Amino acid sequence: MSVVARLPAGWLLDHLSFINRCGYEIGDSFAGPGGVPLSTCATSPGDSRATPAFAATSSSRGGPLPGPGGATEAEDRRAKTKYVFREELFAVFKPHIAAAPEEQLWQGFSDASLTETRANSNSEEHRQRTDSGKRKRKCVFNQGELDALEYHSKVRKLIWEGTLQLVQEGLKSGYLHGVTAEHSCWKNVVPGHVGCGLVELCEMAKQFPAVSESDHRAVHVLSDETSVPEQDLLSCVTENRSSCTKIVVLMGQKYLVPPKSSFLLSDVSCLQPLLNYKKKYDVIVIDPPWENKSVKRSNRYSHLSSWQIKQIPVPALAAPNCLVVTWVTNRQKHLRFVKDELYPHWSVKTLAEWHWVKITRTGEFVLPLESLHKKPYEVLILGRVQGDGKDALRKSEDVLPVPEHKIIVSVPCSLHSHKPPL
Repeated sequence: MSVVARLPAGWLLDHLSFINRCGYEIGDSFAGPGGVPLSTCATSPGDSRATPAFAATSSSRGGPLPGPGGATEAEDRRAKTKYVFREELFAVFKPHIAAAPEEQLWQGFSDASLTETRANSNSEEHRQRTDSGKRKRKCVFNQGELDALEYHSKVRKLIWEGTLQLVQEGLKSGYLHGVTAEHSCWKNVVPGHVGCGLVELCEMAKQFPAVSESDHRAVHVLSDETSVPEQDLLSCVTENRSSCTKIVVLMGQKYLVPPKSSFLLSDVSCLQPLLNYKKKYDVIVIDPPWENKSVKRSNRYSHLSSWQIKQIPVPALAAPNCLVVTWVTNRQKHLRFVKDELYPHWSVKTLAEWHWVKITRTGEFVLPLESLHKKPYEVLILGRVQGDGKDALRKSEDVLPVPEHKIIVSVPCSLHSHKPPL
């Protein structure tokens, strides 16, 4: 991780720096005279509507090309194209919703009780009269909302104080910039349409015949060819074994595959190729598409039911003492499901709850901490796979303990549901 500050409360992270340090470099053909820089972007040609997430420049790796009689080897004269994530996608300078003055981070911690929060909220009308003249319900909380308020009352002080400490460190280091008259004029960058056909590809995966356990074609190794038939990537794990980034073109879009990495492009219901891959993992991070009203209304993506999430074969993929991290929305129904049903089903013991706190480049919460609709934080539930027998017990003695509560503070990416590196 690109850690800007580390304190007992948690960490202040720089997403952008982490992405750009992953080594997105591609070996090109011989550079032109003088290694003239070129400019390109990771998107399909002619797609003027798409906003690429990466931009690139090309330069000679070995300096200027040697003159006649030069002894420099050909490989030293190859050009290297380095791709970097677009900085403007992290240009979050203002909160999405401004907090009241007394709720701003710099006003000190307000020790309002849950009773006061309920009273203040019930005194205001939650929904206004519509144009049709029908009056919708006032702010009378249902049980789920009451549970969310109860949970928030337990974690708000830890989040407030920890975030304040880490933001102060960020200001001292120069990574964050305090609010000034100049910054008050800045606007957040709203990304245009980012061309991505991954959803369509995953839908396509459902149409392919199911891969059996006896299918031995478990891996597709990327070559120097950029165009790969979609079906070749949907039926097996794809590997980039080289020390350079590879580009694959799928459905007209370019995708960067980091060096020494592998992936399975598939619907969650078609994971047999990953099991055929025969590898075990020390860390498994899961970000399920949780069901919620906003997703249903927007129809942005399909959600998974609790039953479908439980079918993810975590026990078959986990190495002994594997750390399992699950991103969860702030709905208490989902939090309870992970801790009381999902993790026991996977033989995972819950260890801790951490929070990702989203701030602006000026160190403010992106949303009011006391917002009833959305919070400026998300929850991570950390657990560890429980093994059987003495071998698992011996191995567990070398496993580092996981702190019960930490916060991860960072400026979020403007792309939807882009999580910080762990």
